[in-house]
Amino acid sequence: QVQLVESGGGLVQPGGSLTLSCAASGTMFSIKAMGWYRQAPGKEREMVAEIFSGHSAKFADSVKGRFTLSRDNAKNTVDLKMNDLKPEDTAVYYCSADIATQFDPEDIVNRFWGQGTQVTVSS
Repeated sequence: QVQLVESGGGLVQPGGSLTLSCAASGTMFSIKAMGWYRQAPGKEREMVAEIFSGHSAKFADSVKGRFTLSRDNAKNTVDLKMNDLKPEDTAVYYCSADIATQFDPEDIVNRFWGQGTQVTVSS
């Protein structure tokens, strides 16, 4: 029943900015973490940014200082604000969420993924 819906992808020139949004919906007991991964052609999916409940966001070295992550617990959303975009940032970006769908004494969570949204940085 959990669904992650992404939006905000598109084409942008180098040095430009773009914001990706992700909204989680469905049966959820608690959301432990939300973040963004990306996969470029011929490469493995890699973590871009992720924030765990009660902690500060973590970023890949390649995007530190350029990207910011914000989570709205009331709306169950997470935004990735991308600044000073580079051609190397071109990839399909996937929203991720670690969610406990029901009460569990061991606090076991499942990883959910969005369908992906294309980000292309090109002049």
